[in-house]
This record gives sequence, structure tokens and C-alpha cells, in this order.
Amino acid sequence: MRMADITPTETEAQQTETQRRFLLGSLIFGHTVIHWYQQLFPVILPSIKDTLGLNDVEIGTLSAVREGAGGILIMPSGYLADSFAKYRPYILAFALVSSGVAYFLVGLALSYLWILPGIAMIGLASAAWHPASVGSLSSRFPERRGTALAMHGVGASIGDTISPLLIGALLLVVGWQTLLQWYLLPALVLAFILWRSLGSQYKDAGPGPSAKNYLSGIKDMLKERSVLAIMSAGVFMSMGRLSVLTFLPIYLTEDLNLSTLGLGFYLMLLYLMGMVSQPIMGIVSDKFGRKVVLLPAYISLGVLYLVIPATGNGFQLALVIGTMGLFFYGTGNIATAAVMDLSSSQVQGSTMSVMSVFRHVFTLPSPIIAGVIVTVWGTEAAFIYAGALLLVGALIIAAIKLPRKPDAAPKPA
Repeated sequence: MRMADITPTETEAQQTETQRRFLLGSLIFGHTVIHWYQQLFPVILPSIKDTLGLNDVEIGTLSAVREGAGGILIMPSGYLADSFAKYRPYILAFALVSSGVAYFLVGLALSYLWILPGIAMIGLASAAWHPASVGSLSSRFPERRGTALAMHGVGASIGDTISPLLIGALLLVVGWQTLLQWYLLPALVLAFILWRSLGSQYKDAGPGPSAKNYLSGIKDMLKERSVLAIMSAGVFMSMGRLSVLTFLPIYLTEDLNLSTLGLGFYLMLLYLMGMVSQPIMGIVSDKFGRKVVLLPAYISLGVLYLVIPATGNGFQLALVIGTMGLFFYGTGNIATAAVMDLSSSQVQGSTMSVMSVFRHVFTLPSPIIAGVIVTVWGTEAAFIYAGALLLVGALIIAAIKLPRKPDAAPKPA
């Protein structure tokens, strides 16, 4: 086709598609960095426990503090992302800076009480990132929402995959406190790069919803029985996942006597498989419906959690953890897409926030409960607890009625 044959409308469409792809690529990159930092936490958890002499309930409380901080702050973050869309690059850059500062503070802490503010700030970083990024992608890719959110999730899986193995190897030669202090500088540099690259993407962003329309959109979303059911199932998913993330590292290092490098390998495997599966899950859910993906994922994870104690160190354990990885994070992206399908177009960032608040409030006690269970019955009991939670969630998903094919766009405000 000659340049003269290309109409202005076609040129504008091409530019818009190029901008969409650049936005998606930038947010995938940023999500990789966020999860690179997030996955420091489970790898250093055994080292923190050993250095500070913590018990299992205190370890569970650290996870609860991280989740609780994220839950408290994610609703304000969602409101800011929706109401001040023009400033989303600042919000996203702030999330990266917070990640570096959080671990810097954890690295300086000399006691359990002093480590808590840094742990809480890790939750803040996650709370700042996700409403702005997920809301942007949901609005800019309405016809491929599941796929876009899944690709965003791939970015998380890349960070989740690389970080544990590298950090596990570094911990063999560098103390965990020193390593965490080193991580401040990359966060500052990468935050600046992301802020500069995304500025033009949001310069034409319109005004956010009025307070009345904002609250009305949230209220209408919560009236949907399917939305409440999906979020309820998500609570059981998150309770089980957080318990596994808290005590799988302890199980691998204390019960199976693995080194930090061995721990990093198994965590890498968990997320590597998610990197492979998430795009497929997104495409399938866009084409055939969210439930087609959600129900098998819940059942599979529940069964896999239950069989972890029956596997020893070796091929069987690698097979179980690798299969878990197929569903571990991608399932959450599909559930988010399912709720956004039913939500107003003006509260997409806050839809993510409402889901997260709902999940955090009820998930918060789970690692502490798991810590008590581990104290009484041993580490293996945490996986039985997690498996039971997932199977309850599967029953809820089975009862939900969702459209076979999602709508191409969110409901208008």
C-alpha cells in the first residue's frame, strides 16, 4: 500500500495501536520489577527467622503485616488512579521507589519491631502499582481485557521467576541485610526511567469521575451477586496462597534441609510455569469465558497443595510445584477480568482496589492461623489447611453464573 493510500483515520488507528502496545510493554516491564522486589520477601524469610530468632506465629505475622498494609492503602490508591489518571506515571514510579526503600529499611532493622515498618512498606508498593496499571490496561484493551491482564501477569512471573534463584545464589556469598540495602539504587533508577517513558501516554487523560459517579459505580458493582461470589472465592484463593507462600520456604529449608539456592530454584520453578500459562489462560478466558479457566484452576491448586507433604525433595516435588505454578498467579488475573467485565468504565482502577480490600480484610489472619497450625501440627499441616481453602473456593466458583463470552467493554458509567 502506498503512503498516499493511507487515510488519516487509518494513520490515527495505527498510532493508537502503537501507543497501546508501548503502554502494555512498559507496564509489563514495570510489573516485572515490582515482583522482582516482592519475591525477595519469601527468599529472605528463613534468614530473617534465623537471624532474629522468630517463631512460626511471628513469621506468619510478618506476612499478615505486608498484606494488611497493602489492603489499607490499595483503596486510596485506586481512587487516585481513577480520579487523577493524568498522574498515573507518578503513582507507578512511586511504587518502584517504595519497593527499594522498603527493603533498605528491612536491611537496617535489628529487631522484630523495627522490621515491621519496612515489611508494611512492601505492601504499600504493591498497593500503589496494581490499581493504576490494571485500570490502565482494562480501559485501553476492552476487547482483549483477559489477554492484556494476563500479559501484565507474565511480567510479574518474569520477576517472580528470576528473583528467587538469583537472590538465593547471592545469599550464599552476601548477608541478607547487605543485599537488601544494595537494592535501593536500582529501584530509584528504574522508577525514573518508567516515569519518563510513560509521561506521554497519559497527557490527554480526561478528568476522573465525580465523587457521586465514583461512589455510584462502586455501589453498582457490589450489587452484582456474581461479583460478590467471585470476590468471596478469591478470598479463599488468597488465604491458601498466602499460607503457602509463607510456609513453603520454611518447609523447604527446615524440613527438607535445602540451601537458599535450592529454595530459590523451587520458587523460580513455581513462577516460571506461571509465565508460560498466563497468556494461554487469558486468551482462553476471552474466547470461552472466565469460568472455564477459574474452576479447573481452583480444583487443581487445592489438590496440589494437599499432596505437597507426600512428596520428598526431588522430581516429584518439582513436578508438584511446577504444576502449581500453572495456576498460582494467573487465576487472580482472570478473576479480576471477570469482575471488571461487570464494572463501570470509570472505576476500573478502583474495581481492582475494591477486590483487593475485600481480599485483604479476610486474608489477613490466614498466615497467623497457619502459623498456629504449624506450631501445633508441624509445617506440613499448613498445606492441608491451604488445600481445604482452595476446594471451598472451587465450590463457590462452581455455583457462579457468568457469561460464556465476556463483553467487549466495561459498562458505561
